[in-house]
Amino acid sequence: MERLSFFDLPGLRTGHAQNAEAGTGCTVVICEEGAVAGVDVRGGAPGTRETDLLDPGNMVERIHAVVLAGGSAFGLDAASGVMEVLEERGIGFDIGMTKVPIVCSAVLFDLLCGDWKVRPDRAMGRAAAENAFDPAFTPLRGSVGAGTGALMGKFHGLDRAMRGGLGAFAYRTGPLVVGALVAVNCLGDVMEPGTGDILAGAWDRKERRFLGTEDAVMNAYQEKKNVFAGNTTLGVVATNARLTKAQAKKLASMAHDGFARSMRPAHTMVDGDTIFALSVGDLEAEMNTLGALAARATEEAVADAVRSAVGGYGFPSVADIKI
Repeated sequence: MERLSFFDLPGLRTGHAQNAEAGTGCTVVICEEGAVAGVDVRGGAPGTRETDLLDPGNMVERIHAVVLAGGSAFGLDAASGVMEVLEERGIGFDIGMTKVPIVCSAVLFDLLCGDWKVRPDRAMGRAAAENAFDPAFTPLRGSVGAGTGALMGKFHGLDRAMRGGLGAFAYRTGPLVVGALVAVNCLGDVMEPGTGDILAGAWDRKERRFLGTEDAVMNAYQEKKNVFAGNTTLGVVATNARLTKAQAKKLASMAHDGFARSMRPAHTMVDGDTIFALSVGDLEAEMNTLGALAARATEEAVADAVRSAVGGYGFPSVADIKI
């Protein structure tokens, strides 16, 4: 298999906008021609917009953008700016007098990083969409877009947390391409693909060692600990295979295996872990193959997110703690 980036997938445009000083941002994935889409929400504390219409029983068949944003529930406002840009460009569901862009969104909690009073809003969403259409714009990874204020490893306290980030990865096998874009902001630790060793997470700065979140969570069965420290990992998986809405939903579900492999624990009650799946092609492909590739690409994108991040706001990155 050939290793690619999510940004290599045809039919998609990706744009970021962020306030680096305040520590928040958003990322938009635009499908100008529309994409068959599905979603699977596994975390216990999600913040989403327009996910009900992705149910296979509902009318709308295609969406035009997915927005991943910081800012907790406040960040859902960024999708309105994306809608403005798409409507101005004549992109959306035709209702006669105008076209209504179908824009789905999910948010992560990054209010503990930087200035909590600044959140992704309509203007930031608009800027991200305009960047996506700008031929001079190159989407980056790491501490950008929805990954700007992302943190991880917060179960042991913020003084042990590390920077999360935004990661991108894709596989090509023959003509089939499956990719993942992930904003990592998890309660737990991130594991190294292939080895299961901790790559990043709860880090004891004095003793220079990982504390291990999963074991701590399993041993805290009687502890009434407030772990609402701001979490949620968000993802978009996309493929050039032709899918129905039901198949897209299943692909999003299968991609969550990548979260389970790469973050421990994943899908907690204080994470809003959500994955969208997009079909932007017409290739015939077997669902088990698609699911396996999506899970692996998601796992690699999680690792790419934390490897690409840079330290800031008092939180170290993977590069800062090389051991």
